[in-house]
Amino acid sequence: MPSTDAATRSYRILARRCYDGIGDALRSDTVIEVETGRIVEIRPATGQDAGDRDLVAHDLVAPGFIDLQINGAADTQFNFDPTPDALARIARGARMGGTAGILPTFITAPGRDYVRAIGAVRTAIAEGVPGILGVHLEGPFLSPDRPGIHDPDAIRALEPADLDHLIAAKAGTILLTVAPEELPNGMMARLAAAGLRVFAGHTAASADQIAHAEAEGLVGVTHLFNAMTQMTGREPGVVGAAFASRGLFVGLIADGHHVDWRNVATAIRLMPDRACLVTDAMLTLAGTATSFDLHGRRIELGDGRLTDATGRLAGAHISLTESLRNVLEHVGIGLPAALRLLTRNPGRALGLEDGTGTIAPGGPATLTCLTNGMEVAEVIIDGTRFGARDGSPLR
Repeated sequence: MPSTDAATRSYRILARRCYDGIGDALRSDTVIEVETGRIVEIRPATGQDAGDRDLVAHDLVAPGFIDLQINGAADTQFNFDPTPDALARIARGARMGGTAGILPTFITAPGRDYVRAIGAVRTAIAEGVPGILGVHLEGPFLSPDRPGIHDPDAIRALEPADLDHLIAAKAGTILLTVAPEELPNGMMARLAAAGLRVFAGHTAASADQIAHAEAEGLVGVTHLFNAMTQMTGREPGVVGAAFASRGLFVGLIADGHHVDWRNVATAIRLMPDRACLVTDAMLTLAGTATSFDLHGRRIELGDGRLTDATGRLAGAHISLTESLRNVLEHVGIGLPAALRLLTRNPGRALGLEDGTGTIAPGGPATLTCLTNGMEVAEVIIDGTRFGARDGSPLR
């Protein structure tokens, strides 16, 4: 091999089953050749491969899972510690659950605290922290009528100075969750023109308001069904507008607590190419903590749920691989269709055109490798292999 460095060495992966994120069927016995962090060849396995010492065999290989909404992991919450070191810990905790690429999510905070989060992501990307694709700013530009667990005192309108900060962010892909009905006239179009991926969430918008926002550049809906107007007979609401749209992507929390499985199934069947599984995970994921304080409220983990004293949900405690298993069990779709929700769809939702979310020659060697039991075997990011036990690089 040309190098022993994990980031530059060449090796080959034998995928007993492979989902490439391009077709709708699984390949069998496929060899993926990796060199200097890129995929250089994909081919059927041959008899000669059986004796290849450099061959890494896995039951199932898919494009690296992408999480558009993760607040924390490994006892680290992005809002509590908006630093590059914290992002590295969160990304490591996410890898333990099979996730290769994350948008660390910074929720509503006072004033312009989000600028610190942008700076941390910018630095983390510059320093090569693996798996950081950008940042998801969920607030503070939300509806005061739909705060969810967000601090209602910090929710506010978007001002011209905010637009300046967002346009100047340059921290990978910027996903911004807003309440469209709360934006000043023309602001949605300006955000979209600046390259932000704008989602609607924590919103009291009508279906007509969502349709208008989509015409101006809205590209998705954050945690569909939660903290938004619902579909009724005469007013489709945000949920109905997402169903009726031909272009809006949606995030879905598939933990069995945030959304009834029948609604999850309906959304996936109506939007097979636009639904994206997200974790909305908090610091308890891959961590040791079972409680923490958020905006002066005590959040407790019990029976897989994170709730405050009133029973209000406060994020989630689930990995993307657990989400995959849940969808396979409760929704009744095939494995390729389920894997699409974690790979190709979120890659498209972010507007990434570099091969993210697919396995193709010339694209990044970023892969999630699973066992037949849908457990994490390892995660590969730009050619570097990370173990499932603690998310650290393999040597």
